[in-house]
Amino acid sequence: MLYPVPIERPEPSAELNPAPGLATIVAEWTRIGCLGFGGPPTHIALLRRLCVSNRRWIAPDEFEDGIAATNLLPGPASTQLAIYCAWRLRGGLGAVVGGLCFIVPGLVAIIGLSALMLTGHPPLAVRGAAAGAGAAVPAVAVHAAAGLVPASWHRAHRPRQRWRWAAYAAAGAVAAVLIGPWLVLVLLAGGTIEMAWRHRPDDGPTGRPRRRISALPLATVAAPAAGLGALAWVALKVGALSYGGGFVIIPLMRADAVDHYHWLSNAQFLNAVALGQITPGPVVLTVAAVGYAAAGIGGAVLAAGIAFTPSFLFILALGSRFERLRANAAVQAFLDGAGPAAIGAIAGSALSLGLALSHPWQAVVCGLALAALLGWRRGVVAVLVACGAVGVVLAYAGLAV
Repeated sequence: MLYPVPIERPEPSAELNPAPGLATIVAEWTRIGCLGFGGPPTHIALLRRLCVSNRRWIAPDEFEDGIAATNLLPGPASTQLAIYCAWRLRGGLGAVVGGLCFIVPGLVAIIGLSALMLTGHPPLAVRGAAAGAGAAVPAVAVHAAAGLVPASWHRAHRPRQRWRWAAYAAAGAVAAVLIGPWLVLVLLAGGTIEMAWRHRPDDGPTGRPRRRISALPLATVAAPAAGLGALAWVALKVGALSYGGGFVIIPLMRADAVDHYHWLSNAQFLNAVALGQITPGPVVLTVAAVGYAAAGIGGAVLAAGIAFTPSFLFILALGSRFERLRANAAVQAFLDGAGPAAIGAIAGSALSLGLALSHPWQAVVCGLALAALLGWRRGVVAVLVACGAVGVVLAYAGLAV
């Protein structure tokens, strides 16, 4: 998804400044990692302001190309954009350093909050805040799916494509509810079917045969049995096989983390999702909270490392080919199928998350959160914090948390 954020550009004729040193990248990318509350729109705005408007290190059109290309890749797009900008300035070493500086502040925050909220017997105020913020998570899922629909629907402009778009979205929603651990198969199938459909000789606007589109390789999907191997598999799905934005990791993770491996209860999983939303940095850091529940600090670091490694590899391997990637018919077709399936999966996950709410007052909080997000257009972080505050008040009022 291309996130609508304010564009601040220098004059097209402005000469670019020399690339900064690694010390500057460490300082600036760490600053963005610490201040990046609010998800991808905030990250993109901060990176654009730094690299394009203020320092004039990257040309406006090249930055926009970076946004477009990273949105075509699986995994966290804004993280990949941060890695790409650092790669553009200081090559491979810059990409690794900049990406780590962008990710680590949020990782430290989410591990600390996981230790407080997901283990032992936290104080009543913490339990109330967790129950309140967790109650808002189904509404956040609906908001995330709704935000992805317009751009994806607009892309579905070919003959009969919108019927297929609806079918992919419905399949993703059903899969998220019924076969969570194997949702990735539905995402891959949606992309593959759309590629095959585009290969049909009568699918072009003029009826002329299309050039053959080679199939994208499918990943092996056999899940390991248990232990750290299982955690690594869940994290790999999050980092390498998630299409449609950061929130698609929720249906990818829930069935494994809650139903299959029992690392978390339903309530704890809602808390983990809330932590991923309210901490700075990429939303995909939710996987670190799951890793912490599975295997402590080591599990959190392992899960985050595996989930973000594909993003680094994508940029290091494809950064110089972004222009060709954007024009690649196979990539475009695959995303036109996998994207709607991912949106449906996010919407379907909202039902599962809503059914996981354990107290009647949480349903009321969830409804209010949905109204605030979709009706009053409030920000996700503000709504989660407000719901957490409501949970604290209700906990001290004697309601079960």
